[in-house]
Amino acid sequence: MTATLVPQMQTSRESIVLPPPQLSAVAIEKAYRKGSHQVPVLRGVDITLRKGELVSIIGQSGSGKSTLLHLIGLLDTPDVGEVLLDGQRIDDLPARTRDEIRNRVFGFVFQFYHLLPELNLMENVLSPLMIRHSVWSYWQRRREFQDRAKEILQKVGLSHRLTHRPSELSGGEMQRAAIARSLVARPDVLLADEPTGNLDAGTGQEIIDLLHKLNDQEQLTILMVTHDPLIAEQAHRTVKLCEGRIQLVKEAA
Repeated sequence: MTATLVPQMQTSRESIVLPPPQLSAVAIEKAYRKGSHQVPVLRGVDITLRKGELVSIIGQSGSGKSTLLHLIGLLDTPDVGEVLLDGQRIDDLPARTRDEIRNRVFGFVFQFYHLLPELNLMENVLSPLMIRHSVWSYWQRRREFQDRAKEILQKVGLSHRLTHRPSELSGGEMQRAAIARSLVARPDVLLADEPTGNLDAGTGQEIIDLLHKLNDQEQLTILMVTHDPLIAEQAHRTVKLCEGRIQLVKEAA
């Protein structure tokens, strides 16, 4: 048998092969029922996210931004389409497996922080590890986990607030606490839903700067929903949704 030789090609910008997507949503459709009517939210959306990217999703209220983020993060399931992680479909897995993927792969940051008011800052940050591990396993490794939480709180500038409850924190501090909580379990992907929506412009930019720092220094993959075009433009890539469809994909200059 004669082997077929493939001639080598010179490496150029055009011939560089990108790594496969870390995360992708394929032909996603989602509708919600309102009384006897179905309200379409997403209508055949495709999006890919590669390791180390910071991608923003922008669009008017009701365009499907948050719904898409929730579907990608397995907080909801699509009516049509697939969510893939490293080439493997994950949206159709058993509920318990999806729960484990959410805890191990994804970190979530929401507009309204969702900190537990009865817990102090350290306890809030540690809560994903408390959920992941059994009582005995957590107790055995509690020192390791506490050291990890302190390290992350140092990175987000909250090492002086360890014993404070959410009611004693400013809006910016609560959002930084929520980011620390999302990172303590060492996720592969950070999903941020309007992380600056409840903050003034100056504090909001501080949060965006922190996300950029995490992306740059730790190659953390970030998918962020925002209504602010100025914030969206700071990402590597901006995806614009309009009436449940992708209207525009814009690369950073």
